[in-house]
Amino acid sequence: MAKEKTLFFCTECGAETPKWAGRCASCGAWNTIAEAPKEKRVKAAGTAVVRNRDTVGPVSLKGIDAHEEARMSTGMEELDRVLGGGIVDGSLVLASGDPGIGKSTLLLQMARNLASRGIKVLYVSGEESLSQIKLRALRIGECSDDLLFMAETDMSEIHEQALAIRPKVMIVDSVQTMVLPEVESAPGNMTQVRENTSFLMRFAKTENIAVFLVGHVTKEGNVAGPKMLEHMVDTVLYFEGDTTTTYRILRAVKNRFGSTNEIGVFEMSGTGLAEVTNPSEHMLRGMPESEPGSVVAVTMEGTRPILVEVQALISKTSFNLPRRTAAGTDFNRMNLLLAVLEKRVGASLSGCDAYLNVAGGLRVTEPALDLPILLAVLSGYRNQPLPDHTVAFGEVGLTGELRAVSQALARVREAAKLGYRTCVLAEADREKIGKDAPKGIKLIGLRNIREIPKDLSFS
Repeated sequence: MAKEKTLFFCTECGAETPKWAGRCASCGAWNTIAEAPKEKRVKAAGTAVVRNRDTVGPVSLKGIDAHEEARMSTGMEELDRVLGGGIVDGSLVLASGDPGIGKSTLLLQMARNLASRGIKVLYVSGEESLSQIKLRALRIGECSDDLLFMAETDMSEIHEQALAIRPKVMIVDSVQTMVLPEVESAPGNMTQVRENTSFLMRFAKTENIAVFLVGHVTKEGNVAGPKMLEHMVDTVLYFEGDTTTTYRILRAVKNRFGSTNEIGVFEMSGTGLAEVTNPSEHMLRGMPESEPGSVVAVTMEGTRPILVEVQALISKTSFNLPRRTAAGTDFNRMNLLLAVLEKRVGASLSGCDAYLNVAGGLRVTEPALDLPILLAVLSGYRNQPLPDHTVAFGEVGLTGELRAVSQALARVREAAKLGYRTCVLAEADREKIGKDAPKGIKLIGLRNIREIPKDLSFS
């Protein structure tokens, strides 16, 4: 009897190795090598290699007939924005996020919207019974008969039913529960997850059916299974947010049919997820007025400007090592900016604890947040509030200079639209905006942080 062969996979990058090692030779990650028995498998029906029916052999660029991808609207503007304008026929989309964050609810609402327009949708659940799905579906409203449900984990049975039904969109919740009978490994195993995703990818491309997969995440927040799972799909969506708060943020970390810079903002309610069309208004709701350490920053998420509140708390410490905490932004960037403040402005921060927070649950890492962080820290350190109705944005260098950022005019227009009357920015951005600045807002350009007035008046 032949000895059973085993393979080892890196759970981070998916690299295969014939023996176990403590460190992956491909990506360098430690303790990520896991064993997976090499499966004995028979070629499954419908798993043939996908070939483009339009071409037989290699062709030149001029011989390729380029056309715009057909898209279907999901009925949710925020989701359409993240997908790049809607659902592309034949695409494979992976939706991931923490348990209970709202992945299944979001896809069920999308399916309901599509079915209400006469688009046939098949929702396959491997985790919930049909009665459980019905209880959840009743909370979001009435569903059309074009939305069909199926509780199954056998991928061959799902394939047969999908070929008979011919849906336009299929949702699989979740890929970790699906099983290919030809693969001799347990559900959720790396081999099963990889082969099921490969099977669904071929199915989506050959039948021109858009397939949405729900994926679990690991403790580190990554998609469970080999990292190659993310490389196999067309789009990877992450649903972020704290389950203790109502706001949810949908972000695309990979998108072959659109930008990865866009985000969608939702609010969880008793009847499902509600779209937040004006995130700035929601992020600033409840913001205190004339309080030291509070500054409004104008950030960009793709093409959308969003106003968020940056809060800083600076207090004297009685310990030799001051405490530093950053929530919603990069911790190392905060330490760098504190050093710049101490060196260029003379603020004695080495004897103070510094706590930084971006209110609203949004994580911002773009350089335009530098100036608002500095102003918030200075305001908290000097115990002097900034003037009311003031916003700021700008990148700060190590010498204290202020640099221009992208889409400055769009940021200023968003601030003016929400009623802000003063905007502090880099002088280079102020000159670039020039006469295009909207009426009712005053632009204050700074070349260096040394130009920040000691009383923070900006008059």
